[in-house]
Amino acid sequence: MAVLKPAEILESCGNVGAMRAGTGVPKTLLLAFLAGAYIAFGALLMVTVVAGLPQESFGTLTKFIGGALFPIGLIMVILGGADLFTGDVMYNTVGLVQGKMGAGDLFRNWFYAYAGNFLGAVFVVYLAMASGFLSAEPWLGWVQKIAVTKTSLTFEQAFWRGVGCNWLVCMACWLAMASDHAAGKVLGIWVPIMAFVTMGFEHSIANMFFIPAGIWAGAPVTWIQFWINNQLPVTFGNIVGGGLFVGVIYAFCYGNLSWTVLKSRISLRVNDSAVKR
Repeated sequence: MAVLKPAEILESCGNVGAMRAGTGVPKTLLLAFLAGAYIAFGALLMVTVVAGLPQESFGTLTKFIGGALFPIGLIMVILGGADLFTGDVMYNTVGLVQGKMGAGDLFRNWFYAYAGNFLGAVFVVYLAMASGFLSAEPWLGWVQKIAVTKTSLTFEQAFWRGVGCNWLVCMACWLAMASDHAAGKVLGIWVPIMAFVTMGFEHSIANMFFIPAGIWAGAPVTWIQFWINNQLPVTFGNIVGGGLFVGVIYAFCYGNLSWTVLKSRISLRVNDSAVKR
């Protein structure tokens, strides 16, 4: 089983970013819909098991069990070829600094991937509610509690939990890219995702399942609180965690990139995008 070197992984990540940027809007929305749904299925699996565990006797082991189950979502995303916003943060950032795409391409892909992820995650919430999976205790009370907890974080707490989350999520994408074998990809994905869930970091797309599920289950949380208290700071944190701490740092360390080259490339690509329009 071959393992790519960091410089080779970096090149592959940039190629994925350029490919995402070149994908049309309908396909991006459909692939993002699938990714949001896959992440939500991982979250639903986690809820199904963890909500029924006795917290008194299991203690923090329940967090590890949830962390061990949740990665199925990203495994389906990466092996299935879906389009996840949090992974695109790293892929597109690398593609941008490598000069393979423009800033306009990056923001366009982020927008449609984020929108499609939301639609997919909320659809799975509807599926779970319509199926009756979350309509009885202990699952009903669990999703209500998690929605309240996530929207009660301060902006700073939510932001930094978002940073830690996507740092690890993008490392999972990076490690999956390192292997050419399905088993290696699964292992590379599982470890960082298990870690971020167990530690309690915040993933903007997963929260598109958890918080709407809590709202529809009757939690005292509004949609405005969902977007302002959680999605806004967590999304910003996810962008910093994946874009800066994985994408930019690895591009500097393993690519031919300097601050001068970075600024010139961004400026050039922005101007190119303006000329095309």
